[in-house]
Amino acid sequence: MAAAAAAAAAAFWIVKTSSASVMLLFALCVSLTLAPLAHGNSEGDALYTLRRSLSDPDNVLQSWDPTLGSVVDRVFEFDDLVLNDFCTLWDLGNSNLSGHLVPELGKLEHLQYLELYKNNIQGTIPSELGNLKSLISLDLYNNNISGTIPPSLGKLKSLVFLRLNDNHLTGPVPRVLVGISSLKVVDVSNNDLCGTIPTSGPFEHIPLNNFENNPRLEGPELLGLASYDTNCS
Repeated sequence: MAAAAAAAAAAFWIVKTSSASVMLLFALCVSLTLAPLAHGNSEGDALYTLRRSLSDPDNVLQSWDPTLGSVVDRVFEFDDLVLNDFCTLWDLGNSNLSGHLVPELGKLEHLQYLELYKNNIQGTIPSELGNLKSLISLDLYNNNISGTIPPSLGKLKSLVFLRLNDNHLTGPVPRVLVGISSLKVVDVSNNDLCGTIPTSGPFEHIPLNNFENNPRLEGPELLGLASYDTNCS
């Protein structure tokens, strides 16, 4: 009980940025454990596995101590934050991290913001990210991610921001993404995608420059001038 109370009371720090009075809030994932064998917490297990998959030369993850009862970490830059018992906001953008994303991330079912932009993340995007039913923002831009965009991301019906630009992604833009009516921002520029650019659903309002610098990507899929192609790789 004492450990749980201490975890729930995790502190946060407010730091002013030079660009404005935007606050960096710390201490997300309240009450999650990084001692999975002792507590059997699936979200704690996922974060522990991710921690082991990342190289962290600047020690931004040093507070992830498996002997502690909670995770204290940086979170998304928001002026207001409601703390709860789940990991909902996670920002490790521009943190000089390398390594790969792990399938266990799909267990963070309450996660709303996954911000890993401007690092050196390699490997592929796990299809299990499609299990993050609460996800609002997926920012993986400016990394070294390869492989295809998983069609499973089409299950993210709360997704608003999808930024995968400046990676090494191949294959088509998954057609199923047109079914995410909440999507407002999609940027897949500066990759090696192929096929055609969807224009239905939320893609009707996505600027074409958010698809630029994909030499094999054609389109847009419009008025029958270019049929949607899923056979490229």
